[in-house]
Amino acid sequence: MKVLVLNCGSSSVKYTFFDMDGEKRLAFGIVECIGLPEAYYKHQVAGEEEVKEACKVSNHVEAVDIILQNLINRDHGIIQDIHEISAVGHRIVHGGEKFSKSVLITDEVMQDIKNCFVLAPLHNPHNYVGIEACVKLLPGVPEIAVFDTAFHQTIPQFAHLYALPYSLYQKYNIRKYGFHGTSHKYVAQRAAEFLGKPLEELKLITCHLGNGCSITAINKGVSVETSMGFTPLEGLVMGTRCGDIDPYILIHLQNIEKISLDDLNTLLNKKSGLLGISGLTSDMRTILKAMSSGSEKAKLAIDVYCYRVKKYIASYLGVLNGADAVIFTAGVGENSPTIRERCCQELSGLGISVDSALNSNIATNERQISEASSKVKVLVIPTNEELMIARESSRVLTNN
Repeated sequence: MKVLVLNCGSSSVKYTFFDMDGEKRLAFGIVECIGLPEAYYKHQVAGEEEVKEACKVSNHVEAVDIILQNLINRDHGIIQDIHEISAVGHRIVHGGEKFSKSVLITDEVMQDIKNCFVLAPLHNPHNYVGIEACVKLLPGVPEIAVFDTAFHQTIPQFAHLYALPYSLYQKYNIRKYGFHGTSHKYVAQRAAEFLGKPLEELKLITCHLGNGCSITAINKGVSVETSMGFTPLEGLVMGTRCGDIDPYILIHLQNIEKISLDDLNTLLNKKSGLLGISGLTSDMRTILKAMSSGSEKAKLAIDVYCYRVKKYIASYLGVLNGADAVIFTAGVGENSPTIRERCCQELSGLGISVDSALNSNIATNERQISEASSKVKVLVIPTNEELMIARESSRVLTNN
């Protein structure tokens, strides 16, 4: 079975093509800057050189067509005919309360995804257009929706409900949804295999630290709490997002700055976080370099970032009544020994002790970085959301 995985954004379509017999990644790439003069695509067959070319692409249908043409290209393709594509797996950011698992896309499912536009106006509309493009270009090929929110639908109501009038939840579905679910689910499964124990016997805290960041408490393979909320803004400090703040700050800013709702949205989502505190950038690598060069604001940004992660880890140890492992994943979590060490500092009283030598070892494999005596294991598990989407697509297609 060959599965094409698509992640459609506002101006890009990322893709990965899998042969599920052995879960081999055959090709991957991106169509970038859709609708702009500088549009281009990158395509790479596993083990071969990348192909990058400028292109004219005005919409997502044309972007998906470019992807398909690259997959069957005589010089740098990987299949003979698009009919070799068994299924298309779509990353869908928001499934609301309707979806607690991946599903085969039908007209009804498409309407339900559209109904979630109000909950994810920056993401779901573009995900939806990607589905429409495949309906047009790959008629009859099964399409599967894999939701970022689905994994967190097991969070109990007392944990996902905000202390607002209950009528607001009833009228507008205002509650915690959580995101990055595909990543959290994947690394939890990999951690169980690494530890050699059934997932159903483990308590895990998974830390997805990238430009967007979230932490999830997983009990017996089930998400029971997560840091992101009604939107991806809640929780940890991120590249440009503020994370947790006192909501009255927004009222205060409106009173003294006369700031508009649109400007508030931009402030919280695009001008805060690491960028806002450091005044430099949202890129952790640059901020770490600036800190090592003596920048006080860069150091402050990292201190705030790591403190917030540490606070969530500690609170989730309470939620789970202990844990078997803490897992770091995603761009920052996988690649920054400094951040991992700072996030776990002074947690030895809670059973977490990082081995500095193991943590400093530069590697890309799954590994343990905690001391042998650490009651709670600390692991680094590279995430693979694309493979998880392909697995979910294969499972749904087989079950249907």
